[in-house]
Order: sequence, then structure tokens, then C-alpha cells
Amino acid sequence: MKILVLNCGSSSIKYKLYDMDTKAVLSAGNVVRIGLPGAHLKLKVPFEKKVYHDIPNHEVGLELVFSLLTDEDLGAIRTLDEIDAVGHRIVHGGKFTKSVELTPSVLKEWKEYSDLAPLHNPASLLGIEAISKKLPHLPQIGVFDTSFHQTMPDYAYRYAIPTKYYERYGIRRYGFHGTSHRYVLHRAAEFLGFDPAEKNVISCHIGNGASVCAIKHGKCVDTSMGLTPLEGLVMGTRSGDIDPSAILYIMDKERMTPREASDLLNKQSGMLALSGVSSDMAEIGKAAREGNKRARMANKIYNYRLKKYICAYMGVLGGADYILFTAGVGEHQWDMRRDSVAGLEFMGIKLDDELNRAAFGTEAIISAPDSKVTVAVIPTDEELLVAEDTLRIVQGL
Repeated sequence: MKILVLNCGSSSIKYKLYDMDTKAVLSAGNVVRIGLPGAHLKLKVPFEKKVYHDIPNHEVGLELVFSLLTDEDLGAIRTLDEIDAVGHRIVHGGKFTKSVELTPSVLKEWKEYSDLAPLHNPASLLGIEAISKKLPHLPQIGVFDTSFHQTMPDYAYRYAIPTKYYERYGIRRYGFHGTSHRYVLHRAAEFLGFDPAEKNVISCHIGNGASVCAIKHGKCVDTSMGLTPLEGLVMGTRSGDIDPSAILYIMDKERMTPREASDLLNKQSGMLALSGVSSDMAEIGKAAREGNKRARMANKIYNYRLKKYICAYMGVLGGADYILFTAGVGEHQWDMRRDSVAGLEFMGIKLDDELNRAAFGTEAIISAPDSKVTVAVIPTDEELLVAEDTLRIVQGL
């Protein structure tokens, strides 16, 4: 069975085509800068190639994907009829507790949560609609980043606001990156040889978007993101935790609308605002090494916030057996991993400097032999998990 996995962002489309009989990736790429100058498709599998094209919207972007999938020289399939299903990685699933087929009734309910993930859910809907228009016969499956976190107890997900807002609008903490946290948990269990149902794990998905997840006996009991992906850690362009009064004060002084305030917090803040350099952690790291004081401060704030969450979740779990680092920063930046757990030896967390420096995008244990907590790098593969969920659901239809 061949399954196409789509991950639609506000100006991008990531895709992978899997042969699920072997779990081989037949084709993979990324459409970037949709609606912007310099739009192109970066093909990664089976060849590396950039294809520049005018891409005003997601529908045109998907047409480009389809044309390359069936291209005589660059393609992986002869016709689109070889695709058996499409799996969508969707950021906000609200109260959906598991992956589901995207039927009209499911879509109607899911659309109610679009305002809670303004950078992502509308883009996912564009991808779903484009597939429905192009390939209406294909089953489409939604795999929600929020689903893994629906095991949080009420005292972890409720906000201290009047109950009527929870009952009317579902205002609560949902959590995100659940697809990644779920994949990393089970891959780590295979790699490190443990039963998730018997261990406590802190999973750190650290990239342009970042979150930490406290997992007790295989189930999420808390996570750093909240109603939207804005809460929690400092991120590439997101502020993370902030006193709400600070936003109200800025809105009053600058006469901002709610939409403008959302844009400020989601797109203009975070490491971009702190460093004054970029939202890209590699570029900020380079600037910091070259002596840029704002970049250095930004890194310190980033690591300090992560360390606070790790410590908090050690308390929530009553101690952790494993700490896992994943995503762009977690997999590739040894210094950020080091600084985020520095000084936590009293909690039984001790890195091996040589192992930590050597770990770059590969599965590796980076803790010292005498560390009471095993610390490891586990590269995430959200697309494979989406493909596996899609296969399971389609086979049951």
C-alpha cells in the first residue's frame, strides 16, 4: 500500500510517499515560500533537486507535488492512482483523542478548533480540500498533534478562569507536538530496551517550535504548550510563557487589535525578537560564537526556560528514568543540550561530554555511565507515524 503523508504549514507543504509494505520512502520533498517570491519545491528523495515555480497557493503547490511524483525522470509512481490514502499531520485536533478518517462530520467538528492554531490548521484545511478536489476517491486520515496529550488529568489542563469559558469555548490546555512525542517515546523504548508502561520519560521536542512532555507509564500527564502552540518554551518566533497583563499593556499603548497582538506573539517574538539576528537557532548560535551579545542572551533564555520545565516535570513525575532530546535543535546542537541540563546532577542527570558532542542527528545515549537518568538523542519521524496510523485506519475501513 502506498500512502502520501502531508504536513501543510502556512507557507509550506512537506510530503513523503511511503511504500508501507517495506516502509520505504519513495519520494519526499518540501514546497516552500508559498505565496511569496522565490517559491520552489525542494526534492529530497529519490534525488536532490530544486524546482522553482510560481506557487500562489497550496492547491498549486500540491499540483507541483503531484507532477513530480509522476514525472518520468524524477517521479516515484506512474500515475496518481497508485496512491491508496493520504495522511495529514494536523496541529490542533481539539478533543479528538485519536487519529480518524476525515469524513464530512469530522471535518465540521474539527473546523471549530481552527482559530486555536492560526498558523497551522487553516493550512491543513487547504491541503485537505486540495486533495478532495484532485483525488476525491482517496480516504484522508487526520493525525492530530493534540491527541497524545488528551490523557492529561483535569488539574493539568484546566486554566484558573471562570468555568463558563471552558464549557462554552473549550478553553483549556491541549498540548502539541504529540505526534513527535509519541513516536520518540516508542522508538526510544525499542532503542534503549524498556517498556513505556513501566517508566517515566521527559521528552524534549526542541526546534523552531518547542515543547516538553511529561510521560508517566506511557501516558502524557503534562506538556508545556497550552490552548495553542504559543504557551511554554521560548521558540523561533513565539514568545512562550508571558504575563497576560504585559500583552494587555502593549495592546493598550500600541492600540493593537487582537489579531495584531496574536501576530506579535506568534510571528515577531521568541528567539527572533531576543537575538535580533534570526529565528533560526543555527544562525543564532553562529552569531553567539562570534560574540553577538544579544544572541548569547537569547540562547541563555532559551536554555533557562527549558531547564525550568525539565525540573518541573521531574517533580510532576516523581523523578524520570529517561530524558529524550529530539527535533532540529535537540538532535543537532550539542551545546544547547548541555546547557539545558547543566547543574542538574543533584537530580541524577549527568551528561558525558564526549558522547554529547558526538551525537548529531543519530540515535545515541549521551548521559554518563553513572548518571541515574539516561539521557538520549532520538531523531523524530512524525511522517512515519502518520503513515502507520493512516495504514491502520484504512485497513479497518
